Amino acid sequence: MSASEQAPEQDTADAADEPDATGEPDATDEPAGLTPRQARLLRVVAGSVLLVVTGAVLVARLASHTSVLVVGVYGLAMILCGVVIELSRNGRTRLATWLLVGGLATAFALDWLVLP
Repeated sequence: MSASEQAPEQDTADAADEPDATGEPDATDEPAGLTPRQARLLRVVAGSVLLVVTGAVLVARLASHTSVLVVGVYGLAMILCGVVIELSRNGRTRLATWLLVGGLATAFALDWLVLP
């Protein structure tokens, strides 16, 4: 047997996964954030869930206070959720997130401050 046959084999795949001497992973590692497709899906799901929750709150509020203002505020919030879903499907996830947070916060603030 020659010397090259007796040398133990080294697994090069394991060496690439370990951090370098500075303790940082290699540049080939992927970032830990969401992919654009995952971000769009997350916003669509969030918009859909909040649409259902807003509809349930609308029904509960109408049971206690029948008012056109209640229907208007929560109707606009539900429309906003639909707009957010469409924006997310078209790749405008940051805009959709800001609209969802700002719009629903405004709707619930109006409910608390203005509606009887």
